[in-house]
Amino acid sequence: MHRTAPRLTRILACAAVPVMLVVAGCSSDSDSKKESGSSSASAPSAKKTEATVEPAKFAELPDPCDAISAKTITSLVPKAKNKAGTPARSSDTAARAGCSWNGLDDNGVKGSQYRWLDVGFTRFESDQALGSGAKRAQEDLENQIAKSKATEGAKKVVEAPVSGIGDQATTVTYDLTKTKEDFKYATVVARTGNVVVTLTYNGAGYAGAKTPSGDDILKGAEKAAKEAVAEVTDVNAKKSTPSAGTSKSPTATKSASPTS
Repeated sequence: MHRTAPRLTRILACAAVPVMLVVAGCSSDSDSKKESGSSSASAPSAKKTEATVEPAKFAELPDPCDAISAKTITSLVPKAKNKAGTPARSSDTAARAGCSWNGLDDNGVKGSQYRWLDVGFTRFESDQALGSGAKRAQEDLENQIAKSKATEGAKKVVEAPVSGIGDQATTVTYDLTKTKEDFKYATVVARTGNVVVTLTYNGAGYAGAKTPSGDDILKGAEKAAKEAVAEVTDVNAKKSTPSAGTSKSPTATKSASPTS
């Protein structure tokens, strides 16, 4: 009996060894699966890519001096010094272009009427870091509106949305006294796709002539702005048509602020 006990102990000890090995083996296999699962779970996140921005709608700007019809120019600036318009300077004509007209309609002893018309185009490309061309144009539109409203010396400033001109448009009207004359101003800031059109029209009566009507100045500005915005679409439509001839290259950027 006394010799049987030690022998039984040795048998039980040996029997326990395979059990420990099995447990160890299962534990090792489980850890391996966990590591494999963790690795495969993290793999998809490494393949994530940034969403691309929407492509710019328009690739061209119109010739700014051809953007408004000769008939409209004659109507708004009857005695324009240069009916063909004066292009503004630009370091990048693909992004900025502008043109202006001004003239004094001298009526002798009845006084004279002065008019100034200015149109500017700014085009924005889509950029992965800066956003789509349309988004950037929207930001510029808001900046141009704020700039017009903040014109030094402006009085009776009124901002109002206007429909039927591009994707969106706003008018800013105000009175301004300079060279001892009272001027009526109207600015239309419009966006069409990735292009912003800023058009300013103003006038004054000289030598005792009556100051022009603010409503007439505003209507003239809106009419010219509609033509300028439509020209952006027309030029790009012709460019995309294989049979169409090449459009004129823009020759200028935004023109300077109206002066007397």
